[in-house]
Amino acid sequence: AFLAVGFALGIYALPILTAPTGPSDTEVQSIAEQASYSGEFKRDLTGSDLLHWGEGTVFIRPDAVSLMGKLAPGPDYKLYLVPDFVETEAEFLNIKEQSLKVGDIKTFENFVVPLTPGIDLTQYNTVLVWCESFNQFITAAKYR
Repeated sequence: AFLAVGFALGIYALPILTAPTGPSDTEVQSIAEQASYSGEFKRDLTGSDLLHWGEGTVFIRPDAVSLMGKLAPGPDYKLYLVPDFVETEAEFLNIKEQSLKVGDIKTFENFVVPLTPGIDLTQYNTVLVWCESFNQFITAAKYR
């Protein structure tokens, strides 16, 4: 039992210990000022829970997505653009093939994820954080 608890704590603590420093509020604000869209990560989504959540404002512009806020720490977070708003693991898995994985999230307080040139943001309406290793929904925000 102690080994299992220790392993679980290690999985939870390792991303926190190895996470780089997130971008400053000033860096995120500079993206926010030029954002084409914005949305809100909220803790009370159906698929979020005590260990899987996000809160704050997401800013989207043609070359980057940024968050001024926080995410629950965890491993292997990916940022997706999703064609329809979803708020659970099952809902996302149903449309994951139509979604676009845009990059890794390495920080848990503020982030900036660059976008590949040419992405048509109007094909999507939601940004979503997903834990790829555990197929776990973290949070989502509708931006249009």
